[in-house]
Amino acid sequence: MKSYEVNFDGLVGPTHNYGGLSYGNVASQSNSQQSSNPKEAALQGLAKMKALMEMGFQQGVLAPQERPDVAALRRLGFAGSDAQVIERAAKDAMPLLVASCSASSMWVANAATVSPSADTADGRVHFTAANLNCKYHRSIEHPTTSRVLGAMFADQQHFAHHAALPAVAQFGDEGAANHTRFCRDYGQAGVEFFVFGRSAFDTRYPAPQKYPARQTLEASQAVARLHGLSDDGVVYAQQNPSVIDQGVFHNDVIAVGNGEVLFYHEDAFLETDKMLAELDAKLGKRGGNFQSICVPRSQVTVEDAVRSYLFNSQLLSRADGSMLLIVPEECRGNERVWQYLQGLTSSGGLIREVKVFDLKQSMQNGGGPACLRLRVALNQTELAAVNPGVIMTAPLYGTLTQWVDKHYRDRLSENDLADPQLLLECRTALDELTQILKLGAVYPFQIN
Repeated sequence: MKSYEVNFDGLVGPTHNYGGLSYGNVASQSNSQQSSNPKEAALQGLAKMKALMEMGFQQGVLAPQERPDVAALRRLGFAGSDAQVIERAAKDAMPLLVASCSASSMWVANAATVSPSADTADGRVHFTAANLNCKYHRSIEHPTTSRVLGAMFADQQHFAHHAALPAVAQFGDEGAANHTRFCRDYGQAGVEFFVFGRSAFDTRYPAPQKYPARQTLEASQAVARLHGLSDDGVVYAQQNPSVIDQGVFHNDVIAVGNGEVLFYHEDAFLETDKMLAELDAKLGKRGGNFQSICVPRSQVTVEDAVRSYLFNSQLLSRADGSMLLIVPEECRGNERVWQYLQGLTSSGGLIREVKVFDLKQSMQNGGGPACLRLRVALNQTELAAVNPGVIMTAPLYGTLTQWVDKHYRDRLSENDLADPQLLLECRTALDELTQILKLGAVYPFQIN
């Protein structure tokens, strides 16, 4: 039976703004308080989805969150009508209002960790929504994320959903941004690669000194247990604390993998040789031929990688066995990174082509091509069981672009977030979106 890796891209929400909320994310902080363009951001993301669909890749879409999150503000003591809650938060605690308006759910690489049926004990595809406990503005996402994923992957015969891990620092979980799967074929048993920044309980593991390590070893181990993964199908690796302190807040800022290939920076991990040997041995037992591409620091520095988001790319397998790398425009704008990529693709190696996309609106807020997509490996039967409303087609692309043009603003500043009308605009848009994507009632305003 044929199997696929389906990329479900996050649809940028109507409140896309540069709140500078993510300490440790250089781009997020450096562009704080600038005016954003939600309409352009959403259309840029949709253009990437359409392009990959037209290249023959399976492509889906994942709906955004309801923002502003008025319910979250009520839990923090703001009362009255929805409009009064927003007005009082703007007056008394503007940072909380900004956090409640964050559209960072568009980076669905953080939405969940996904294990395909070929790896799990019960033969179902497993989803665990990420608690995103490190940042308040993201920690409020997982209840809606769980409902949306449940509406997309509803057939319990094929799909299993787990609640987010306990919302405490010891189980900080950032989803697939720190998870990669290696396999010979998407439908065959593979090796799941969990990268963590620190251990919550074992002091033998070093920790970064400047920026927080968001993913814990204990969270990764818990997800593997929930998904029923076997020990011989899992590898755990620690991210290099020094690169976290240079702005590598997730592994997908310094490495990307797909199929049998890991593309990574020389400074990405601790105990790299040991890790590579374990991946090679475990994938070999499952019929795979593990291969790695190391980008040397002498050609691309960690700073170059962070500024260009070279590794926050999509590594895609093509029918002829070669690989395509999807990178943001910022890679072409960095002389050293672009020179490296030109040499990489001309060498006749595994990665034969690089395609560049303009994702400036997302990039300025700290997320590139890899951040915008959640990968789900599915066989034909499982793909047929997915809610068809979320699978990208030419008609759906046309409908969604019209929907964005109708509902999104082309400029949003921090002051605009205090406008109660923005909440009404967002709810109107999302109510229509759930009908377009056939999701049913997934947002709090539709349920309560």
